Amino acid sequence: MVQFDLFGEVEQKLEERARHREVQAAKPTPAPVPRRRRKYAAPRDPYQHANKIAENVMSAWFSTYGGNRMDVPLGTVAALCFFREPLIADWLLTLEPAHFPPLLREIWGVQWSVRPDLIEVARPLHAWVEENPDDYQLRAVQAVVHAAVNTGLLDITAEDDPYLRSRADILSPLLTGLRHKSDKKWRGEYHTPPCITDLMAHVLVDDDICGPGMSVREPAIGSGGMFRSVAQRMRELALNPHDYAWFGNDIDHLATACAAVNAIIWDLGPKTVIWHGDSLATEDAGLAEALKERTAIIRHRNAVVEQARFEHKARHMLSALDRLIEGAAA
Repeated sequence: MVQFDLFGEVEQKLEERARHREVQAAKPTPAPVPRRRRKYAAPRDPYQHANKIAENVMSAWFSTYGGNRMDVPLGTVAALCFFREPLIADWLLTLEPAHFPPLLREIWGVQWSVRPDLIEVARPLHAWVEENPDDYQLRAVQAVVHAAVNTGLLDITAEDDPYLRSRADILSPLLTGLRHKSDKKWRGEYHTPPCITDLMAHVLVDDDICGPGMSVREPAIGSGGMFRSVAQRMRELALNPHDYAWFGNDIDHLATACAAVNAIIWDLGPKTVIWHGDSLATEDAGLAEALKERTAIIRHRNAVVEQARFEHKARHMLSALDRLIEGAAA
């Protein structure tokens, strides 16, 4: 019977390791090789990103089409903001100019089926699609799409998380940039910078005083920048914007149209009412009328959906009846 000296083997290995360390210590120490630091791209500021998108879109629009139409480039970018899949960017770049009218009609139609009240307010941004734009204008629309996509529009707006896609107001710098300086001065249109609205939201919004059922009111909403900051602050405090009512109006049709689109993008919730109205003209700036119109629009949408369901069931029944008759005849 052979018996292994386990302790002897351990002592032998320890002696070998000690001799190896002595040999290594006698060798000259090589100079340390400097480690290459990986370069990380600095995070893009969302406000600067939004401004860059606006600059590139305006450049593409004016260099391809020109003119004083603001609704076409604004409406095109607004429609792209509804996409929630960033990989669709590559597909958008392959489309021909003639493909955009049916695509845009489908985008606005889908959104109308969900939020008809806000899409009706946004009509100044999509009514032009029904005008059968000519090839010259459609080439400009294609240039706008390429500019917006290549500048990273969907990097912000295609996020599933509403907090991430609400990091910046994409439409505000585009709206103010497309408008002529004299027109802005005459209208008195000067949108509050996002850094100021963010500061105001942090001062005014607190989880101790903000409870479900309260409302947020903005009598000069512009494109909705103040709403965005308040909603972001609520989410940071673990509050749900859907628990609050949002009322906003502005004297400018395009501004309220942008605010209506942003209300969907930022997911302010079902109790959001945006309308065109002058806060200095009437006591409630037309809120009562806006609520009536909203109720009528939603009722009309429900009727359209119900009619579509009825027609679908009727076609299905007729198809089944035809198959039954054909089977009996055979």
